[in-house]
Amino acid sequence: MAPPKPETPSSEEDDLDEIPDEVEMSLFDHLEELRQRIFYSLIAVTGGIVLCFIAVKPIVKLLQIPAQGVKMLQLAPGEYFFVSLKVAGYSGLILASPFIIYQIVQFVLPGLTRRERRILGPIFLGSTFLFLIGLIFAYVAIVPAALKFFIGYGAEVVEQLWSIAEYFEFVLKLLFVTAIAFQVPIILILLGILGIVSSKQMFSGWRYVVLAAAVLGAILTPSTDPLTQSLLGGAVVFLYFGGVGVVRLMGK
Repeated sequence: MAPPKPETPSSEEDDLDEIPDEVEMSLFDHLEELRQRIFYSLIAVTGGIVLCFIAVKPIVKLLQIPAQGVKMLQLAPGEYFFVSLKVAGYSGLILASPFIIYQIVQFVLPGLTRRERRILGPIFLGSTFLFLIGLIFAYVAIVPAALKFFIGYGAEVVEQLWSIAEYFEFVLKLLFVTAIAFQVPIILILLGILGIVSSKQMFSGWRYVVLAAAVLGAILTPSTDPLTQSLLGGAVVFLYFGGVGVVRLMGK
């Protein structure tokens, strides 16, 4: 009796391109599952907002630290209440984001091959990590730099008394714009994996990337000071070349 033939590399490749446990689903079933995933995510976001609203005062105090002791004013009845709702909304969304990502993964997982499933986990983990790093970078570097510029610019002319609503509108926008900008490497890696753009093509367009980063820094930042725009634009350029390097290491 002849011994069984060992698996050939081609058969292993075929296994990676298979969809394990494939189940036929109608369009109605897909829409129903999508509805459920969205519903679960909304529950998670609502729960996160409620929890953050309960603990909103420490969060507000944390976000006031970069203001360097500038006095905050409530210029209209209920202004701080609505600021609290906004802060709780942003914070609750961040708190619920891991669960939302889990729901997205569970929705797309049945239609992915083994090869794609191997990539999916690191992609989502990397995206979450970069989002958090973007928030920290904005809080530690960009927000203080922007506020220091504005405080210093008007120090000898005006007394620094700020509307609490306007301050938090400025800070929250800057935090989230920066966090979203930190997703650049993930986008590049996905483009490389899908074979849409190679690392060589990405690197060849570096001049346009630098120009685009400067334009994005000017458009996306809610402030008009050059330091904040330069910090955000410089971070985007750094992340872009970091993403290109990863794509190159992947052989794409």
